[in-house]
Amino acid sequence: MNRLNQLDDSIAAISTPLGMGGIGIVRVSGQGCIELVDRLFSGKSSLLAKKTHTLSYGKIIHHGEVIDEVLVSVMKSPHTYTKDDIVEINCHGGSLVTRRILEAVLNEGARLAEPGEFTKRAFLNGRMDLTQAEAVIDIIHAHTDLSRQAAVNQLEGRLKSAVRSMRQEILDMIAAIEAVIDYPEHDVEEETYGNMEQAALKILAQMEKLLQNADRGKIIREGLETVIVGKPNVGKSSLLNWLLEEERAIVTDIPGTTRDTVEEYINIDGIPVKIVDTAGIRETGDLVEKMGVEKSKAYAEKADLVLMMLDGSRPLDEEDKDILSFIQGKKTLILLNKTDLAPRLSMEELEKFIPKKQLLSVSIKENRGFDELIQSLKELFFSGEGVKAEDGLLGNTRHKNALFQAKEAMEQCLVTIRTRMPEDFISLDLQDANRALGEITGDVADEEIIDRIFTKFCLGK
Repeated sequence: MNRLNQLDDSIAAISTPLGMGGIGIVRVSGQGCIELVDRLFSGKSSLLAKKTHTLSYGKIIHHGEVIDEVLVSVMKSPHTYTKDDIVEINCHGGSLVTRRILEAVLNEGARLAEPGEFTKRAFLNGRMDLTQAEAVIDIIHAHTDLSRQAAVNQLEGRLKSAVRSMRQEILDMIAAIEAVIDYPEHDVEEETYGNMEQAALKILAQMEKLLQNADRGKIIREGLETVIVGKPNVGKSSLLNWLLEEERAIVTDIPGTTRDTVEEYINIDGIPVKIVDTAGIRETGDLVEKMGVEKSKAYAEKADLVLMMLDGSRPLDEEDKDILSFIQGKKTLILLNKTDLAPRLSMEELEKFIPKKQLLSVSIKENRGFDELIQSLKELFFSGEGVKAEDGLLGNTRHKNALFQAKEAMEQCLVTIRTRMPEDFISLDLQDANRALGEITGDVADEEIIDRIFTKFCLGK
């Protein structure tokens, strides 16, 4: 469907979570949406006569039946979220009443909005760029204040400003080169090549500075996916409960109690950490437990961090060694549990699999080792430093990939300048860099990519 055609109709959706609540909101936006809702609204005066950003009390009536008492917000373009007219029907909370009002609005001619379509219209109408639109979903999904603030920074346009500043500098270079091409009687002097080299180096330095914190930004926004592995009955579920400070997982002395994964988020110094407790990894003939073991291995394969639990009161056995071999090459911390008991595990043998600095002694029973675990986590991912919301400026994988492509184009541009290639070759490299940066903000973006981004949104946003 052509994008422009998508802006011609009225769209509607429930913008509050379904279920019991104090208030439910049905949002309608697009051409004719005020007239459409006015046909359902019964109040002291018509919604058409209302000033923008006003609230009106009345009832929603459909086919002669009063559905609910409501407060209706009327917001007129262009000063709205989508830059189109918007009407929000505030009704009593509850899935039935909001659904009935939505059905009435759809029967009057509105179309059910696609996921994220209100924000998509804001982007297509030029109210925000693609980075700001993506920040909206980051705010909704934020698990800590740090991740929320990083998303707010992006929503305020800090990444957009940084990218557009680099694009402007690139366009200035292209314009200077085009001027030389348009006047071929003037040769490109050595000084001109030197100026271009300095300008390219400045832009490249800006790109590298943004990319430096990209991995940090990804963790701040998406969280650190952490998997607890180990053989059965070494204290994995106890570790989860210890980290959460609540009895989330069932703990027994029976090996194989955990058959499926248990997932929870915790906040560690502002870093959202997704903890996944997995089934104990061992050879088993039990079909259900075997499925749990395979799932554990799959989670460990894609995790950002693997926490392996070992029973420090027992020597390493073949099951432990198999797991240690499996997780080699991943960012791993080995937790030696049950240090309140007599130690029987050989540290020399263990250090054949994992560096000593990644070994930690803990006692969940005696509540020892938590601070050391947090510090080790910081050392692994943040060089032992604290993290700031500014570190999350470039945390989106799509942004990182596009910026990396732009960086490669600028590096090629430097090679082209330094080898004194003709000016049109330099211009081509600069255009590649400019195009890649434009993909970040959506100034240059494939419609399929844009559609894919907005399908990640919830309905009504």
